[in-house]
Amino acid sequence: MDAPLWIDTYAPALSELPQPEVVERLDRTVGEPMNLVLQGPPGVGKTAAARALAREVHEDAEADLIELNVADFFDRTKKEISNDPRFEGFLTGRSRMSKRDMISHVLKESASHAPVSGNFKTILLDNAEAIREDFQQALRRVMEQHHRTTQFVFTTRQPAKLIAPINSRCFPVPMRAPTTDETIAVLEGICEAEGVDHDEAGLEFVASAAGGNLRRAILTAQTTATQNDELTMQTAYETLGDIGDDDEILSALTEARDGDLKSARKTVDDLLADEGYDGNELLGELLRVARSRSEFGTSDITRLHALAGEVDLELTEGLDDRLHLTHLLAAWAEGRTELRSTA
Repeated sequence: MDAPLWIDTYAPALSELPQPEVVERLDRTVGEPMNLVLQGPPGVGKTAAARALAREVHEDAEADLIELNVADFFDRTKKEISNDPRFEGFLTGRSRMSKRDMISHVLKESASHAPVSGNFKTILLDNAEAIREDFQQALRRVMEQHHRTTQFVFTTRQPAKLIAPINSRCFPVPMRAPTTDETIAVLEGICEAEGVDHDEAGLEFVASAAGGNLRRAILTAQTTATQNDELTMQTAYETLGDIGDDDEILSALTEARDGDLKSARKTVDDLLADEGYDGNELLGELLRVARSRSEFGTSDITRLHALAGEVDLELTEGLDDRLHLTHLLAAWAEGRTELRSTA
C-alpha cells in the first residue's frame, strides 16, 4: 500500500478519541508533566492517545515528544543502537559501553535535555511490559531526577509488569477495546473524508471482524477501499480473505518443523509487532492454522495442543510473548525430531 496510511492521516486529536472516558482522564493531565500509564489490549489506540495528548500540550510536539519503542533497545545489538540516528548523538565516542549502559545513557540524556517549547517534554515508551526489571529500576531514578521537566508515558498491555515504584509515580489511564459502534463511527468518518463509497453492512463487517482492534479495522478498511474503490459487505469479505495472516502463521509452523527457528522467531515477531496480535491471540491462531492444514498429522497437532496448554499461563503472566511462543515452537520441533529418530 503506497498511499499514506489512514491510521496516520486520520490520527485523532485529543477531543476526537473514540472513548469519552479516556478523553476525560487525559484532559485532567493537560498543562503539567504528569507521568501516565496507558493500559489496554493491542490496537485500541494507546499510542494514538499519547500522541494526541502531546499535540495538545506541546507547542512543538515533533520536537518535544520523544517516542521509543522498547524493541528499539532490547531487541537490537549495540551497533544497531549506536548507529540509529535518534541515538547516535548521545553515543558518539561511547562504543566501549555495555548495551545496558548505552540504554541507560540514552534515557538519561533524553530526559535531561531542555524542552524546545513550554516547560516540559514527553518521553513515550511503547510496549513497556517488555522492559526488564533492572532497567525499570534505573528508569525510576531518571524519573525522580527529572520529574519537573519530563513527562513519562508508558503504553502497555500488562501494567502489572511495571514495578511498583514506577506504577506509583504514574496516573493510570485504562483503555478498553472500542465497541463495534465506536469502530463503525471512526471508519465512517474516514470513508466520508476520503470520498469512499460505503454502506452500513460493509462498515459493520469490518468493525466486527477486527474484534476491538481499531488499528486492524482501519487498515482493513483502507485495503478494501484501495482495491475496490468502495467498502461494501462483499468487497470487505473478499479483502479479509485476501489479507489474512494464515500464510505467515503457516510459515512459522513449517519453519519450526524444519528446524529453522531463527526464521520462525522472526515471523512470530512480525506478527506480534506489525499485525497487532497479543500472545494468547497468536497462540490460538497457530493452533487453528495447524488444525486446518494437511501438512501436520494428528500426532503433531496433539503435541502442539499439549504444549499450548503449558504455555498459555506463561503468556498471561510472562514478560515476553515472543519468547514464550518461540519456546513453544522449539519444543514442538524437538518433539518431531525425537519421533522421527525412533520411527
